Amino acid sequence: MPKPFFSKDQQKAIAQQRIQQLFRQAEEMFSSHPELANRYVVLARTIAMKARTRIPRELKRRFCKHCLAFLKPGVNARVRTREGKVIISCFGCKDVMRIP
Repeated sequence: MPKPFFSKDQQKAIAQQRIQQLFRQAEEMFSSHPELANRYVVLARTIAMKARTRIPRELKRRFCKHCLAFLKPGVNARVRTREGKVIISCFGCKDVMRIP
C-alpha cells in the first residue's frame, strides 16, 4: 500500500498543528516532569526544521534558544523589560535573550 501524498501546504499545516500540540503538552507536563517538557520542545523544533516551517512567535519565546529548555517565567526563567526590550533569562544555562 503506497504512502499517502500530502502537498507542501498540507505538510506545513500538519507540522504547525503538531508543534502547537507539543507546546501544549510541554505546558501541562512541566510541573511534574520538566525533562519531558524539554523533550517536547526538541521534538517541536525538529518537526519545524523538517517541514521547513516557522515556530510561531508566541511559542518561540517559550523555550531557550541555547539549551532548548521549556521556559516557565518565575520558575526557571526571568522576564524583565528594560529600555524598550523584553529580556528573558534562562536559569538553566544563564543565557539571555533580548527581544526588541
